[in-house]
Amino acid sequence: MAMLEVKNLEVHYGVIQAIKGISFEVNEGEVIALIGANGAGKTTTLQTITGMLKPSAGEILFGGQDIVKVPGHKIVSMGMAHVPEGRRVFAELSVYENLKLGAYTRKDKAEIAESLARVYKSFPRLEERKNQLAGTLSGGEQQMLAMGRALMSRPKIILMDEPSMGLSPILVEEIFNIIREISAGGTTVLLVEQNAKKALAIADRAYVLETGRIALSGDAKEMMNNDSIKKAYLGE
Repeated sequence: MAMLEVKNLEVHYGVIQAIKGISFEVNEGEVIALIGANGAGKTTTLQTITGMLKPSAGEILFGGQDIVKVPGHKIVSMGMAHVPEGRRVFAELSVYENLKLGAYTRKDKAEIAESLARVYKSFPRLEERKNQLAGTLSGGEQQMLAMGRALMSRPKIILMDEPSMGLSPILVEEIFNIIREISAGGTTVLLVEQNAKKALAIADRAYVLETGRIALSGDAKEMMNNDSIKKAYLGE
């Protein structure tokens, strides 16, 4: 059984239909890339899965349970975390306070401390800057903080929205290495990413979203060799 199943999902903004009956699934342990042009509906899809938006039709099954009517904070406690586009860190709070907020659904202090140690191991810069205000961090450091904060909820699946946006090539490489580590550690990943070449390089499978519909799906490595994908998304 798939960990996450999206079935015939439709989302409207008023009279505008942003998502037009898409279906896809994410199996446990996979890295799934969702690629497409700006305005294709990628961010809307993630926001709907995590309860920030309500669909007008369709089902979202997480661990076999329909979560369409489940509030966002309950979805987090079920084991789903979201790294939003634009990082959305709490600028006036310290790095440490931001990370602790990521664990707000958890009660066991020893386990939270263990998760914090693990995040600091993955992101040494966050430990170095733990007392610094999040708003004073660089863009790359804020991205690391957003990812670390999501990991503090100890998710089964992590949804990432444009983690490489606005970062230098060196930092992009670092962020993708960290995504590989997160996956290798046993966390399932659903990745929305403008840098299609990087996303396909680390994904198991991929879905191409075009104007609210899934236009193509398949093995990520095969997609990298697909001429239409190369032309449209890989700049080749």
